[in-house]
Amino acid sequence: MSKLFSRKALAVLALAFPTVALADTTVTMSPNTKLNLDTGKIVTGAADIGWDGANITPLREAGVFDLTTITQEGGSSYYNSLTQTELVAFASIISVSPITPAANDVIAASSNGGNFAKILVQSISGGSITLEFVTYTGSPTGSAPPGGATITSVVNNYSYIPPGFPNSGISPGTIFLIFGSGMSATPPVVALASSASPGIPKTLEGASLSVSVGGTTVTPAMYYATPGQIAAVLPSGTPTGSATITVTYNNATSNAFSFQVVPYALGLNTYFGSGTGLVLATDNGTGAVITYTNSAKPGETIVLYGSGLGADTADSDTVFSSSPHAVNTPLQIYIGGIAGKILYSGSSGYPGYDQIDVTIPDNVALSCYVGLVGVTGTGSSTTVSNFGSLAISASGGACDDSVFGISGTTVSSLSGQANVSFGDLFVGQLIQPKSTTDNTPQTTNIASGIFEKVTGAYFTSSSTSAFSTGSCFVSEVISISGTLPTVVGLDAGSINLAGPGGSYPLMSFSKGFYDAELPSGAITSSGGAFTFTGSGGADVGSFKTTINLPNPLLAWTNQSAGATVNRAQGVQVNWTGGAPGSYVIIEGNAFDLNSGASGNFTCVANQSALTFTVPGYVTSTLPAASGTLGVENVSNYNTFSGANLDFGLAFGLSGTTINTNYQ
Repeated sequence: MSKLFSRKALAVLALAFPTVALADTTVTMSPNTKLNLDTGKIVTGAADIGWDGANITPLREAGVFDLTTITQEGGSSYYNSLTQTELVAFASIISVSPITPAANDVIAASSNGGNFAKILVQSISGGSITLEFVTYTGSPTGSAPPGGATITSVVNNYSYIPPGFPNSGISPGTIFLIFGSGMSATPPVVALASSASPGIPKTLEGASLSVSVGGTTVTPAMYYATPGQIAAVLPSGTPTGSATITVTYNNATSNAFSFQVVPYALGLNTYFGSGTGLVLATDNGTGAVITYTNSAKPGETIVLYGSGLGADTADSDTVFSSSPHAVNTPLQIYIGGIAGKILYSGSSGYPGYDQIDVTIPDNVALSCYVGLVGVTGTGSSTTVSNFGSLAISASGGACDDSVFGISGTTVSSLSGQANVSFGDLFVGQLIQPKSTTDNTPQTTNIASGIFEKVTGAYFTSSSTSAFSTGSCFVSEVISISGTLPTVVGLDAGSINLAGPGGSYPLMSFSKGFYDAELPSGAITSSGGAFTFTGSGGADVGSFKTTINLPNPLLAWTNQSAGATVNRAQGVQVNWTGGAPGSYVIIEGNAFDLNSGASGNFTCVANQSALTFTVPGYVTSTLPAASGTLGVENVSNYNTFSGANLDFGLAFGLSGTTINTNYQ
């Protein structure tokens, strides 16, 4: 097992916490000068890094690490996309040793003030170095209200699955998040408590925690504490069952917040720290981070990170272990719907932080968005993790997504931009029930266009809701909360659709949003060619692209099997027709009126298979409630371009949706 533990030094401990960024600053350092990362100034006194004309040397307690040496990424795109969550993820490899950088290298650094910084080497010339950098500091939220501390939510630090879903809950030995207000003093900076001896503390920033399950009370230790957010480790000795947690701060105790302690509830660490999108994975041999431009390969052993494999009584809940232990948790990791071979699962050494070494199946699909999910336990203890994705290509390097026709280089480039202007065009025929209580099928022919500008990071994370063939994705929410991205509609002028039955203008009811309900004869079972033509407007130039709907359109042949779905068993769907070489998307959702829990899943299959079984580990995540199930054929994806448009995607679709009862 020594080989499997060889990457422990690169274990990536990422904790989600609120942040703000100090100003993006550019400085030029002459040989033998020093820089204070917290103030952004070249100084003669207390500083964080020094430059001698060839090397960057961390000073006092500061540290640096050249990320380009392990991620194989550099330049402004990678620098712009790098978040504080990701910087903290690299905390364990930030070193006090000097580095010898090159132009376009991206460097992670920690300051003497306890902050993290990202640094881009813009140039090195004549012994001088020009650096662009951003230093992040905490922005705790929530002051103590008159009634004292208040807890509003408890979730896994990595999955973010809210209470009310079958796969929610916190297992013993897990890093979990507590959200609320007035829960601690406001720290100068949000910094991780050290797990070096004596370990992470049970009192931090004046706050302490108490968890009661039945007649047992435990005191979790904390990685950090702010008024609005606390990260802690649930002790491995905590019994399972219904639990309550309180926060005591300033001699006042919060409300008792209820949650479930379950044997296992894995949360997988994701690249953007959101519980979705690209999972955080490293190559077991080199330690390089898997990205869209440094993909994993079939047969390669990768290392996944997260928390929630269950109680680890062999290792400490507070102190780092240099010789961590495996746990006996039943575990499967499905990559593109295929079980990978697990070589190790257990502690990474950091309290509550788990590591999973798994070999990617040889016959996995090659894509930028291969679905990845973990299933822990057996029988009634079975719990499904959050769903993420993994970039996989035949020989590593940049991935190439056959479904979307987009490369990893493009994805990485767009995500690194401050904003992305994109367009979606769609034409299709949908057969849906008349209402939730009336199953009479109604056929609608529709065309639409959406032209928007969003942040680059949101564009990347939102595009991962569709996956490679064989993959599934699940989204679980109680309600929409948090900060939503700023979306700006783009004027693309007038848009017209020409098909076998005629020509149809799309109407714009608000800037950037176009729609047309087509007449009944516009789309027939024989399909045909449909051409979008855009005149161009104030924000987007002219464009033209053609979508081909197949002959015949897809027909779902076993609709009755989907009327009632046993969530533990999954559901099989069969079809005929559809476009050869295209994809079939199976979508389902359920909404619990009592709890407000809303879950939906999406699976992707090859059209030529004519059948697909949605696994039970997918449907089991939905609440037991009524909802819908749909089978759709995406005939083809075309990319298109227009002036000032970063990315354009057009597709055709035909499908059927029915009302479903998930039991």
